[in-house]
Amino acid sequence: MAFRGKEMMKKVLKRVGEKNLAPGVKETLEKCIPKSKVVMGRAQRGLFAGRHIRFGNQVSEDGGNKTRRSWKPNVQEKRLFSYILDRHVRVKVTTHALRCIDKAGGIDEYLLKTPYHKMDTEMGLYWKSKIEKLYEELGKTEVVFFSPEDEAKFEQGFKQLKLEERAARREFRRQMCGASGKEELAEEGQASNQATQEESARIGDGRWHADDHNQAHEQQLVAYS
Repeated sequence: MAFRGKEMMKKVLKRVGEKNLAPGVKETLEKCIPKSKVVMGRAQRGLFAGRHIRFGNQVSEDGGNKTRRSWKPNVQEKRLFSYILDRHVRVKVTTHALRCIDKAGGIDEYLLKTPYHKMDTEMGLYWKSKIEKLYEELGKTEVVFFSPEDEAKFEQGFKQLKLEERAARREFRRQMCGASGKEELAEEGQASNQATQEESARIGDGRWHADDHNQAHEQQLVAYS
């Protein structure tokens, strides 16, 4: 399957929106994407960096017979981190595109530095226009700088918060350990009291049996005498 540049342009404008495009981007896209350009349909789901299916002949060694064949690009599914989006993006890329991304310094830099006429896939055009729009909004944001005294106060406040968190954790651990220690002591005390009671009962039973035996022996002696 393949789709032409005109259809790709319509899909990109539909997904991004003409209002969300940076000024001058639409005219650049129309110049860089001719209406007759044909791109493989698989490329609309990834970044191929100009690598598409190629056709040629397979020539036999003996008779020189030619057979038509095709070469498909080496496509891999990768998770690439985008700093402007602050998350990982799962995308299908070719090995050539991976080398280009590494050379540029990241997927954001690759999309910004690559011109539109080389970004010949629908997904690449969509992400490039989106990243440019986000960077444009980021450039309009106001940056506030603090004085060294304020920065020192902020650092002191963060340190105080960390110390309070540590103290709260220690107190919680002490309470947990103290409760468990008290329970263990109480159980040990109950067990020792029960053991002493059983031992005293055994001793008392032994004394009672000894007294009975002595009395019976004395009665027998009196009877013989």
